[in-house]
Amino acid sequence: MKNFLKKILLLAITITFTFCNSKKNTPELVVEKGEDSPITKKEITDPKETEVWNPEPKAVSFNEVNVPSDAIVLFNGNDLDQWISTKDSTAASWTINPDKTMTVKPGTGDIQTKSNFGSVQLHLEWKAPDVVKGEGQGRGNSGVFFQDKYEVQILDSYQNRTYSNGQATSIYKQHIPLVNATKPNDQWQTYDIIFHEPKFDTDGKKTKSGSFTVIHNGVLVQDHVEILGSTEYIGPPKNDPHGKGPIKLQDHSNPVHYRNIWLRELD
Repeated sequence: MKNFLKKILLLAITITFTFCNSKKNTPELVVEKGEDSPITKKEITDPKETEVWNPEPKAVSFNEVNVPSDAIVLFNGNDLDQWISTKDSTAASWTINPDKTMTVKPGTGDIQTKSNFGSVQLHLEWKAPDVVKGEGQGRGNSGVFFQDKYEVQILDSYQNRTYSNGQATSIYKQHIPLVNATKPNDQWQTYDIIFHEPKFDTDGKKTKSGSFTVIHNGVLVQDHVEILGSTEYIGPPKNDPHGKGPIKLQDHSNPVHYRNIWLRELD
């Protein structure tokens, strides 16, 4: 009798082991619940079943100075046709140089684009004044504003200490850059900025904050940081409702140079 029970027990163990082992070698089933009963689908084994072919991303090309074909060129060195004076909407009067750069003409005021924009990718190149003069906020100061409210600081921050949330590539008075990637004043600086605009509802309440990502000379310095509101010189940020707005370059009484400015709309 004991031998019989041992045989039965041994047989049961063998059947259990065989069953478990067969389950390991069987493709898993994905079970999804339907409205009335579960719907069972077989495991995906064909890589083509997860390939998406449409829509196909549009191809862009590049010109001799690496501007993408879907970009809006704001300054290419020939004229200031895309810009007007901020203070009175007359023609922008900054200086265009023989080398196809432009320079802030101190005292003439800020300039801004004729067109208004929402979320954009902006590329611009700038260079501090030829003569190093002043210190802190008084050395090579300018700025690029989005929708006339949100500033990414432009400043000669090469061996020039100032408050950290006011140095080059800071989101002015809001976010300190991760590192200081500023080159000496005899070299051109490159900014590549991704700006996502804030959103407001019909009652003027902000429903979504904007954000900035900034790459300075190829180095990530602002990593998708939240825009807290307008970048105020005095006091906290403000969140007055608004729509699209211009790109503005600041006259801070320093002859900062600019070249190769273009943007791509992200709306």
